[in-house]
Amino acid sequence: MSENETKNPRLSIKAAFLDEITADIPALNYDRDDWDAEFAEMKKAGIEHAVMIRSGFGKFISYPSKVLMKKCGCFEPPEDLPAMFLELAEKHGLKFWFGTYFSGNDWLEESYDVNRESDLMNEVNDEFYERVGKHSSAFGGWYFSQEISTSVSHRVLDCYCKMGEHCQELTPGLPRLISPGFPAHKTKSPYQMSVKEFTEDWDGIFGKISKAVDIVAFQDGHCLLNELEDYLGSAAALAEKHDLKLWTNLESFDRDVEGAFPPIRWEKLYYKMKIAEKVGVNEAITFDFAHFFSPLNGNVAAGNLLKKYLKYKNR
Repeated sequence: MSENETKNPRLSIKAAFLDEITADIPALNYDRDDWDAEFAEMKKAGIEHAVMIRSGFGKFISYPSKVLMKKCGCFEPPEDLPAMFLELAEKHGLKFWFGTYFSGNDWLEESYDVNRESDLMNEVNDEFYERVGKHSSAFGGWYFSQEISTSVSHRVLDCYCKMGEHCQELTPGLPRLISPGFPAHKTKSPYQMSVKEFTEDWDGIFGKISKAVDIVAFQDGHCLLNELEDYLGSAAALAEKHDLKLWTNLESFDRDVEGAFPPIRWEKLYYKMKIAEKVGVNEAITFDFAHFFSPLNGNVAAGNLLKKYLKYKNR
């Protein structure tokens, strides 16, 4: 091991998102046996945390929530995914994190009601916890599903604070995770920022939410490879300043290929890992294992990506 690797430990993917209430990628349509095999593959790959990216999106929900069916007219689903994921997490020795409900309401609109949204999400969190969460030794944390990139999303920051306080009271000590985007030049957002602007903006954001969240994992695919070090390095310094833990969201899909996102080219993933290591970030969550990393999903590129990652990780 080189002197640099001794100072900056090799990055390890410790967590993976579970995305089956999908928004912009195809559904897997897995049954219990498929997910059982998938959890076994995650465990073999060194993954310790399975993070549900959202418990519902609009009318589609991951379990028969009485709250959401009554208050939002959501469709009753044929399965109870959180309960199944908890059972499989227990079986395979992983921790399951519950992702909050996303109504689909646009938080940039003046009509967005922070109290209504956060109260609804907290009520769903309570429902999940009372139904299955508190009965399982595998329940390991909360994921706040709203993805932001700048303080223009100040209403979401208010929701983070309300949800974070509520989750801390409900489950003292369990970690709370967010995965924002970088407002970098690769994103098509009109709110692009220089590294200096990003640093100033997120210094204020972290100052506001540092008691509401514990872990922040920025989506690394929003940066060009030649600018990722500057943005991620700034985020690392800010996280240390505000006593937050920083992971990287090591995206295992390729944003550069038009159409449906394919598994990322290994060289790109490798460079992103080396950059994270260089700035002192050595833990990652990936979006997501089952779609883009798994040897079980039928895409040979995904299984090959996992083989290359494990060869790098274990050498």
